[in-house]
Amino acid sequence: MTQKPTGTGDAKVQLDVQIVGREYKIACREHERTDLQEAVAFLDRRMREIRDAGKVSGADRIAVMAALNIANELLRERRAPSRMPPTEVDGADARGRIKAMQTAIDQAMAGQETLF
Repeated sequence: MTQKPTGTGDAKVQLDVQIVGREYKIACREHERTDLQEAVAFLDRRMREIRDAGKVSGADRIAVMAALNIANELLRERRAPSRMPPTEVDGADARGRIKAMQTAIDQAMAGQETLF
């Protein structure tokens, strides 16, 4: 990928990228460049996987299949329940556990003090 600045500050840059061997010129803001490069690499990888599987031919069809697969994954991820469901904290239980940890730390540290 090469970049060609088109302005200053948070300027637009033009990137020359390759996706499945074809070159494209894509403009983006300077602060978006890294994300765009990651997206290009991801799309290139997915399109190559589809092409190499040999079930779809033609760049347009490969691009549509990759887009559909990525959109399906995104929608499935959005519908999935949160991986870390919110839990309620039992204050008394938490205080008891903290006190037990403090006691264990104090005991461990007391043993260390006698070594010095």
